[in-house]
Amino acid sequence: MRSSSEAREVAKLIDHTLLKPEATSAQIRQLCKEAVHFGFVSVCINPSYVALAAKLVRGSKVKVCAVVGFPLGATLTAAKAFEAEEAIKLGAREIDMVINIGALKSGDLDGVESDIRSVVKACHRNGAICKVILENALLTNDEKKFACRAAKNAGADFVKTSTGFGPGGATVEDVALMRATVGPRMGVKAAGGIRTLDELKKMIAAGATRIGTSSGVKIIQQARAAGK
Repeated sequence: MRSSSEAREVAKLIDHTLLKPEATSAQIRQLCKEAVHFGFVSVCINPSYVALAAKLVRGSKVKVCAVVGFPLGATLTAAKAFEAEEAIKLGAREIDMVINIGALKSGDLDGVESDIRSVVKACHRNGAICKVILENALLTNDEKKFACRAAKNAGADFVKTSTGFGPGGATVEDVALMRATVGPRMGVKAAGGIRTLDELKKMIAAGATRIGTSSGVKIIQQARAAGK
């Protein structure tokens, strides 16, 4: 009983993720089937599969999360806002957008915040939440703090560590830094390289409130085994 309970609680933290460019519709169908079966928070997918995923999870508590400006963050602000709105029209209820990393590293902090705000507004006026991906492996600690503050100032719901396509993924140190910067109320999503229950627990202990992983099923199996 305890193993089942722990597994359910762990599932409520997970965005079940498949963002590979070669992902097929059959794989998206399997992802959605697993998400409904295990009770994951969402399926996190590329926008082109949002309509299919929304159909497959309909009637369940699983939400569709779409990535925007992914994975580089270097698309035009207007394009990011439009992409978010279109994904929401197709059934997305959460949007994970990538910041303009180059603008941040150039010191254009107002531009970074404006970019985020445009997507946040597109999300909130359509009833969706917005998570802001920083791609921490490319940033200094000061830049991570600036990005977190920009996301908070822009009204975003979460900050997120990584795309999973950069040179590094989530670290405990980065999650702790992000939590300290945004305070206790804003969401922090750890994503990138989280493959085990132990890694998930460390991220949660550091301050994460959501976990993005393609290893959700494996993690749930570990949670069940740990409780026996």
